[in-house]
Amino acid sequence: MRGMSNTIRTRRTVRAAATLLAGALALSLTACGSDDDKSSDGGATPKESGASVSLPKLDGKSLEVAAVWTGAEQANFKKVLAEFEKRTGAKVTFVPAQDPIINFLGSKVAGGQPPDVAMLPQPGAIKQAVDKGWAKPLGAAALKELQKNYSQGWQDIGKIGGKQYGVYYKAANKSLIWYNAKVFENAGASEPKTWAELLTTAQTVYDSGVTPFSVGGADGWTLTDWFENIYLSQAGPEKYDQLAKHEIKWTDPSVKAALTTLAQAWGKKDYVAGGAAGALQTDFPTSVTQTFSGGDQPKAGMVYEGDFAQVNIVQAGAKVGTDAKVFPFPAVGDSSPVVSGGDAAVILKDSEAAQALATFLASPEAATIQAKLGGYLSPNKNVPDSAYPNAVQQKMAKSLIAAGDDFRFDMSDQAPQAFGGTPGKGEWKALQDFLKNPTNVAGTQATLESGAAAAYGN
Repeated sequence: MRGMSNTIRTRRTVRAAATLLAGALALSLTACGSDDDKSSDGGATPKESGASVSLPKLDGKSLEVAAVWTGAEQANFKKVLAEFEKRTGAKVTFVPAQDPIINFLGSKVAGGQPPDVAMLPQPGAIKQAVDKGWAKPLGAAALKELQKNYSQGWQDIGKIGGKQYGVYYKAANKSLIWYNAKVFENAGASEPKTWAELLTTAQTVYDSGVTPFSVGGADGWTLTDWFENIYLSQAGPEKYDQLAKHEIKWTDPSVKAALTTLAQAWGKKDYVAGGAAGALQTDFPTSVTQTFSGGDQPKAGMVYEGDFAQVNIVQAGAKVGTDAKVFPFPAVGDSSPVVSGGDAAVILKDSEAAQALATFLASPEAATIQAKLGGYLSPNKNVPDSAYPNAVQQKMAKSLIAAGDDFRFDMSDQAPQAFGGTPGKGEWKALQDFLKNPTNVAGTQATLESGAAAAYGN
């Protein structure tokens, strides 16, 4: 499914969601210090959100679940799977996958050993799994749980041809810029609300002796996220939807405008940690940790990425809300963007056990387990706010749920995986080349259009 349903397609509703997000995060995140953390961390027991999800007894049954998650993200998800094992008696094995996951799954299918369930990070990947005949529709129990706990927009992203295939277990708020509070304090920098103010803030940080931006250019998806936030805010939601479905070409003037804007940050001398060459060798986790380590002289003062960066901030030994603070991605056009992403559970081997796991992952009980561990947001509207471990995450979760259907899903994740989700190809590679040479706007547009035309076939 390359695009969402035709609900919620107005600039007004997107602006309302952006305003809500900005308000939630700007509630002086300086207030997200020790008192908040103590009251909501660790031992707090979230309130029950209705009756527990009903699961069958599955003693003797076994399941394999594949996902590209590594590190803390994988470890935390395994705790959710452990709870499913405890409740049902089934044995669940986590299978580490590689990007692009569709290629990984293809090799498993060809070998006759597909996992029972796969966590797919793109709507485009769900569509491919359906088109190839791999994915199985959700059964009645999983559908009931999904409909009870999710807004229509989040349900629709997991539908192909009117049938429900995906349970969006994990969501991401991808319209955030994290900053080193000590760097901002030393520089006298303030949180920007517009793109022009962001560039002023960057110069203020630079003048204080710290490189403004850390960019994880080794992972091409981080670069697409930069572009998408600028494009959504500057070109507007209608154009965003058209480009996401390749109804307009990447040679469109709106793409030229967004790339030109992006070059104001990437192309300014010494604004990117390590320069372009260094950024292209920096993976996403390192882009975060190098912003929040090194005392008063970290490698950068700011890093753009989603709420999930909190996991890496903690790994750097920094504290969210005090050492690491956050502001909404600044408005380039009329409003700040609201870009979301997510990972959906899709059944590849239909069975009572696989359907039960999908049902569990659609429940607030499953999401609450991982919410308490941090670095995670759920689109499940019945997960209590108190499940999240600090005030910053609680505000992000409230913003996500309150936005309802008023958001735009990550554009590259809606694209065919060959264009929007493959290392060294398509959009990822084109934007890595653009990071290397931000003056080449027209050439980048031509490359993007060539790759999109081949992948979409339109």
